[in-house]
Amino acid sequence: MKRGFYTIMSAQFFSSLADNALFVTAVELLRANGAPEWQRAALVPMFALFYVVLAPFVGAFADALPKGRVMLISNAIKMIGCLMMLFGNHPLLAYAVIGLGAAAYSPAKYGILTELLPASQLVKANGWIEGLTITSIILGVLVGGQLVGPTISHHLLSLDFPYIDTGIDTPAEAAIMVLIAVYAIAAWFNLRIPLTGVPLRPVRQDPDKSLAANIVGLLPDFWTCSQRLWADKLGQISLSTTTLFWGASGNLRYIVLAWGAAALGYSTTQASALVGVVAIGTAIGAVVASMRMRLDTATSVIPLGIGMGLLVVCMIFIHSLWVAVPFLILLGGLGGFLVVPMNALLQHRGHNLMGAGRSIAVQNFNEQAAILAMGAFYSLSTKFGLTAFGAITVFGLVVAGIMLLIGIWHRRNCREHPMEVARLLDIARRDCH
Repeated sequence: MKRGFYTIMSAQFFSSLADNALFVTAVELLRANGAPEWQRAALVPMFALFYVVLAPFVGAFADALPKGRVMLISNAIKMIGCLMMLFGNHPLLAYAVIGLGAAAYSPAKYGILTELLPASQLVKANGWIEGLTITSIILGVLVGGQLVGPTISHHLLSLDFPYIDTGIDTPAEAAIMVLIAVYAIAAWFNLRIPLTGVPLRPVRQDPDKSLAANIVGLLPDFWTCSQRLWADKLGQISLSTTTLFWGASGNLRYIVLAWGAAALGYSTTQASALVGVVAIGTAIGAVVASMRMRLDTATSVIPLGIGMGLLVVCMIFIHSLWVAVPFLILLGGLGGFLVVPMNALLQHRGHNLMGAGRSIAVQNFNEQAAILAMGAFYSLSTKFGLTAFGAITVFGLVVAGIMLLIGIWHRRNCREHPMEVARLLDIARRDCH
């Protein structure tokens, strides 16, 4: 790998670590404030909100500037969201602002891989990026749980600065201050990401139009990019698979917390460790996929998605920690092995069709729209009485059923458009665009 790849990995690790620790912190902040259960569940769709709303614009933004600079700006926005939580804004509103930073960060984070590396290294690079991201999720969830736990929060709150009243009085507020420092470390690495040499794609502007009119003018471009990716015979399969995976797994993070409380009687700190267990399996699956899978064989993992959905349903029968740990590792492993080659294939097709930033923005729009829709459904269902076990059953059956339909869709493409599928697979085997 090129030297810049490791700098990108470091920046991604610390930014993702803070994101996931902040999720647990926000859950605890709402719980401590006496917020109803549906507001805690609403954290997931609120984080996804700007991914969906700003998708037509963040891709063009990522292609118009050096991607390291885009990542730096995005981390600064996340720090502003943390400060909003500290200064008394509603946690849901502040968490949406942090989601805004993440929405701008993602096209640059993944788009720079296709600019820096050839196609033959994309699966390997995605495996290590996802593996490192999952590691940061494990540590982030655990760190977040410990920061709001009684031991570390006691030491943080006991810190006293002469003549300065910080106004930090709760474990969640102390945790947020620590996480602001973690975002600052990520920003330091962003400053050291090298230029890739790929020509920038400035946003086309009409001097005769206002700024608002030029921004709205990006919508047709985004729509065209979406149509291209959904019309591509490999792009449509990889996009639908990753959309479903992230829609389900994005909400499963909270569902595991709720399941830990319902099935095992765990607190937020204890249940956060279960999310880390799933992430351990995902990291293992991601690394194994990076070593065994190639870009042109990515679609062979579709049956694993069906198995993953059925395994999710089996969670409702588990009430023992000794059974839960290996089960959750297996569940995460299937997910990691599924998403890495599909994600790499999607990046490859998108980069060939329209450019890295725009393709990732289209991907984010679809994936986060799925998270938003499923999260809104779960949040409303919880408000009207659906249990964690009921939600898990619904999610598992939806994942298994849709993955089955995606498999049928791909087989039909191979049967009805064999020449086109063969041409695209041949491109995937070569390091050219």
